[in-house]
Amino acid sequence: MLEIIKAVLFGIVEGITEWLPISSTGHMILLDQFVKLDVSEEFYSMFQVVIQLGAILAVVIIFWNKIWLFGKKDNAAPLSNKGIGAWIKKDIFVLWFHILVSCVPAAIVGLLWDDLFEALFYNPTCVAIALIVFGIAFIVVETKHSGKNSKINTVADISYMTAFLIGMFQLIAAIFPGTSRSGATIVGALIIGVARTVAAEYTFYLAIPVMLGASLLKILKFGFSFTAMEAAILIVGMVVAFAVSMFVIKFLMDYIRKHDFKVFGWYRIVLGIIVLVCGFVGIIG
Repeated sequence: MLEIIKAVLFGIVEGITEWLPISSTGHMILLDQFVKLDVSEEFYSMFQVVIQLGAILAVVIIFWNKIWLFGKKDNAAPLSNKGIGAWIKKDIFVLWFHILVSCVPAAIVGLLWDDLFEALFYNPTCVAIALIVFGIAFIVVETKHSGKNSKINTVADISYMTAFLIGMFQLIAAIFPGTSRSGATIVGALIIGVARTVAAEYTFYLAIPVMLGASLLKILKFGFSFTAMEAAILIVGMVVAFAVSMFVIKFLMDYIRKHDFKVFGWYRIVLGIIVLVCGFVGIIG
């Protein structure tokens, strides 16, 4: 029962931090310093990634009408007038190709060097530094772009080049935990002229193949042999992450229509400093 309660706590942290630009992986690493699951290192390494599948399901449900590729009814712009193309929505078809382009940099690096980066950078000190650096980046970028008109104001306006550049920023998060995948892609998108709401929405879409791919890779490395307790911990974590994500995604989309991301920047800086101090005095690490 204690391990299930811990899994609930991990699910809550995942559901909140996955979508807010404050680094879910960083928070999971920090949470692990205080709340230890009674599992093997191999299982925990897989758990902290695969738990994201619950969060992803929330994105799929909330944005279903904007990401589901097929449907003849209300298809204003079919891929073709006849055959199977009449059932494919051209705008969503193009969107998924853009998303795939954004995924290429992180996918290549992740497949080749995932274990190396995990060994080098998955620790509280690196997390703290990444939290502070990207916290500063949020404040600087938002200050610089305050009052300026965005060049890209809808997801449909995102070109293949823009998609690739956003993917390059996502690559930073794939290497350094604490950066935040959503934070890196949003900062990158803002720098190249994407509107704040569009940047957040595209980041949600981009998370689907990224997290599915990362989860599949981790499961294949771990294998499909779970104990009953391991299976229970994983399922509970994913279910809780899903439920919390449903609220957090809607909150964030409403929030950024009226506010910028500076508050998250300041949060990251404060948290990063606290982590460094705790590491220095020996509380964590």
